[in-house]
Amino acid sequence: MSAENKRLDWVDMAKGVSIFLVVMMYAASSVGEDTGGVGAFHWAIAFATPFRMPEFFLISGLFLSQVIDRPWRAFADRRVVHYLYFYALWAIIHIVFKVGLLTADPLGAVQQLAFAVIEPYGVLWFIYLLAIVGAVAKLMRELRAPVWAVFAVAAILQMAAIHTGSYAIDQFAAYFVFFYAGYVLAPQLFKLAAWATDNIALTLVGLVIWAILQTALVFSPGFAMHPIHPVMGLAGLPGVHLILALVGTAALCVIAALLTRLPAMNWLRWMGSKSLIIYVAFVLPMGISRTVLIKLGVVEPTLLTFLIMTIAIISPLVLYWLVQRTGFGKFLFERPDWAHLPGTRHRHEQLTTNPAE
Repeated sequence: MSAENKRLDWVDMAKGVSIFLVVMMYAASSVGEDTGGVGAFHWAIAFATPFRMPEFFLISGLFLSQVIDRPWRAFADRRVVHYLYFYALWAIIHIVFKVGLLTADPLGAVQQLAFAVIEPYGVLWFIYLLAIVGAVAKLMRELRAPVWAVFAVAAILQMAAIHTGSYAIDQFAAYFVFFYAGYVLAPQLFKLAAWATDNIALTLVGLVIWAILQTALVFSPGFAMHPIHPVMGLAGLPGVHLILALVGTAALCVIAALLTRLPAMNWLRWMGSKSLIIYVAFVLPMGISRTVLIKLGVVEPTLLTFLIMTIAIISPLVLYWLVQRTGFGKFLFERPDWAHLPGTRHRHEQLTTNPAE
């Protein structure tokens, strides 16, 4: 395996861990909402709360330097329109199915579709935000804004815990710093990942120390377990949360690099290469399976969370496999030629994009 492939393998492995944690969080929260119970996965998610979503944004920014200097049209096509296409497509699918069909409320579906233009819909907020953070990072580059100044302002926005009433604005303020960190700290993160695989003993010691400190701060006085949204202890304080998020994302990158040395974990790397496919499509099978399992009497929180999490991860991959085998429905995961900006190089671009893009 080439050095470049190894370089990309740990990125896909990190994406695999990230999507696993994201689906786990939504599964545990939905189980808590429906049953009022708390299981083992709730405690795992509580531990991962500081770095769970920051890691996804950081990984998304790792290779931004390879495209950020492209002309605006080419950049926007690849980093803005690309995500907006999949956001719009899957928002329509989610809303039509959940509101238009399940609740038989076509007018409500139309209203939600209109609102989804200005405010991100449901779990798809991440795809929506990827287009925004990419465009802002490019704008800062074009304006020649000092990297340290942009990073400092982004950090202040995150620590300010802004609540404007606009979900798009609030989430941008909370997560842009991590996307930008992936962009500016990419060389250091790749060096750290390479060092970790060459110094396994020291790396494991460092990870143990990190896990102990993370546990102590998350579950410190002020922590409150909740079936839907656990409340962090000292880890939730402004500044502390930011530091733990950055350190936690670095730790997860290191863990991903170590996991690439284990052939038995190759499934997780493969799953990471399909992480956005899982992300856009896991909600519907998760909701359906949860409803069915509860009606069948499966209400123990840990078991129920495990089952719906497994179904939610596997179902989008099965759908993707069927699309690839039959050739029908490729627009679900591949951007067609018409969805490109005029003058850009047209090619079918899957939601399983090369991380270098």
